Amino acid sequence: MRQDPAQFSAVETRERLAKGEFSVVELIAAHVKRIAAREKEVGAFAFFDEALALKYAKALDDHRGTGRALGPLHGIPVGIKDIIDTADMPTENGTILDAGRRPAKDAELVRRLREAGAVIMGKTVTTELAYFSPGKTRNPHRLDHTPGGSSSGSAAAVAAGMLPLAIGSQTFGSVIRPASFCGVVGFKPTFGLVSRTGVRTLSPSLDTIGVFANSIADAALLVDALAGHDPADADTRLLAPPRLLDIARTKPPVTPSLAFVKTLMWDEAEGATKEAFAEIVDALGPACAEVALPDVFGEWAGAHRTLMRAEMARHLDPYYRRGKDQLSDQLRALLEDGYSITAAAYLEARDWRLALRRGLEQLFDRFDAIVTPAATGEAPAGLHATGNPIFNGLWTFCGVPAVTLPLLLGQTGMPLGVQLIGRYGEDARLLRTARWFTSAVESAA
Repeated sequence: MRQDPAQFSAVETRERLAKGEFSVVELIAAHVKRIAAREKEVGAFAFFDEALALKYAKALDDHRGTGRALGPLHGIPVGIKDIIDTADMPTENGTILDAGRRPAKDAELVRRLREAGAVIMGKTVTTELAYFSPGKTRNPHRLDHTPGGSSSGSAAAVAAGMLPLAIGSQTFGSVIRPASFCGVVGFKPTFGLVSRTGVRTLSPSLDTIGVFANSIADAALLVDALAGHDPADADTRLLAPPRLLDIARTKPPVTPSLAFVKTLMWDEAEGATKEAFAEIVDALGPACAEVALPDVFGEWAGAHRTLMRAEMARHLDPYYRRGKDQLSDQLRALLEDGYSITAAAYLEARDWRLALRRGLEQLFDRFDAIVTPAATGEAPAGLHATGNPIFNGLWTFCGVPAVTLPLLLGQTGMPLGVQLIGRYGEDARLLRTARWFTSAVESAA
């Protein structure tokens, strides 16, 4: 009996496609079948067109037939959060105010995906304008639980086996938290590693593109194709390719040293979360030491709130002006609060971002990565909210890379992620440490 082409990791799928074990059309047809089986109950997609996906698949098979080189993501299906512009599909930003919106061109990251040979499978559900008001998506593990947000559809699509890879974004905790709730790998790279041109702006000081996958290697493969300087995004930098996949696959030269950081928000963690992390620290022995952040790091929450609200008020103001009554009460209140923030308070918040990032540098002189929860606990029951992002905001504020690993189960058997944080700009080293960490935890289990 022939194997299901959709059962393999993205890295393995790429290799099997290159060998001609199956065609891109066969691969995409297999994923279409999976989407048909689960989409009705999970609701991960804001837009999906089977015929369009198969059209792109055939074009890639035809390209292979010419004998020309294949892109690094040749034939791999990818879901795109519906705040990221796609010229051939609607981009509605999770709001009725953008219903039917058709962008004139692809976002830069979508252009790079197409250039790499990826098949854009559709647009995944976002919360309203990538804030907190939920969309239709349900958690694939338990349909009456939240998948998290705001990248809810991307996390759920990967968790449900509908896609091997998906793109999201994080301004507070919108990649790491839903990845934890849905039990997949979520990777938020260093701020500015991936272009945001053509992505709905919320807070340009914080907005970061992230990815969802079933393995660290798959996440690295995807970000390798996305990373790089974009003159239209001033926060991207002129750097050599990060080679995330190559480095992540290598063995650390020495046993990594990890800092277990509870953060000043530890009281927010559920009892089962605290117990699970105590077991991890104990199992890792001398490789992991508990470290307390200085009290000054308590300033991050207020500064993040000020920065995010002021910038969201500026960039989402057109929605407020043309349809504030069609915004959720929560988003409307945030924008109105943002209008009242003074320039002095805003500039002070920006200063805190750099100051705290520099403060973390001292810790990374001693440790390879920080270990901390990805969320307070399991995905909460109910679909009226997306869960608490309190364990994500500090790292987003500082712009450092973070990855969540689906290594734990909570008290009721739902996924519980372990979050690792790395030094600013050292994404490859973080992913290499994360692979070592995964093996160490699984060996100790």
